[in-house]
Amino acid sequence: MPRDARTATLYRMVMPDHICPYGLKSKDLLERQGYRVEDHPLETRAETDAFMARHGVETTPQTFIDGARIGGYDDLRVHFELDPPKDEQSDTSYQPVIAIFAVTALLALGLSWHQYGTVFTLRAVEWFISLSMTVLAIQKLQDIESFSTMFLNYDLLARRWVPYGKLYPFGEALAGILMTAGALTWLSVPVALVIGGIGAVSVVKAVYVDRRELKCACVGGASTVPLGFVSLTENVMMMAMALWMGARALAG
Repeated sequence: MPRDARTATLYRMVMPDHICPYGLKSKDLLERQGYRVEDHPLETRAETDAFMARHGVETTPQTFIDGARIGGYDDLRVHFELDPPKDEQSDTSYQPVIAIFAVTALLALGLSWHQYGTVFTLRAVEWFISLSMTVLAIQKLQDIESFSTMFLNYDLLARRWVPYGKLYPFGEALAGILMTAGALTWLSVPVALVIGGIGAVSVVKAVYVDRRELKCACVGGASTVPLGFVSLTENVMMMAMALWMGARALAG
């Protein structure tokens, strides 16, 4: 059968107060895969409940291809081999830190271009580090309770003094903002040096000495980033930035 003649049947919630986003994504995915979609909107709660009871499912949308039920949007992605099977999917991801470092790097280059007419400046490197610190702090501050709980798994100072887990993101944000502005070096340098130094030692002990497998709190309490290289890099960057700016301030 020609690819463009294939048909898929989709049942999805389309109610006055709720249009299921996964239903829209399923329809779009099927169309991009060359299927003609027989779209069956479920327009009331009763209609939706009746459909789920009839097919023995607990969620919508549901897609059927050649009479066989494929399942929801995630199942559809597995069916088309866009994602691995669920039992083979990893519970870790570096995507959050890749996104943060990529955007802050581009932002630093943009600021350098605006200020100096070129991206090749030492200030661009400084801005990359300070902006990365600030954005990482924002990630932590979105849910400071979750961050501090995850942080307690490995940070040596937080384990001895629990409130430090909630103070850390504020210190990181303060140091990052001041370093971006090039202001109050006498304050930003010691803050970054202390929290970066404690963080680096904590990561080394947890990962490389104790050999523990933990999630990194560097991008917040819901992080799926493994504790290790990324968190160590964050802390080393803070320390390096503090030492650099401190030395430059003393030389000036």
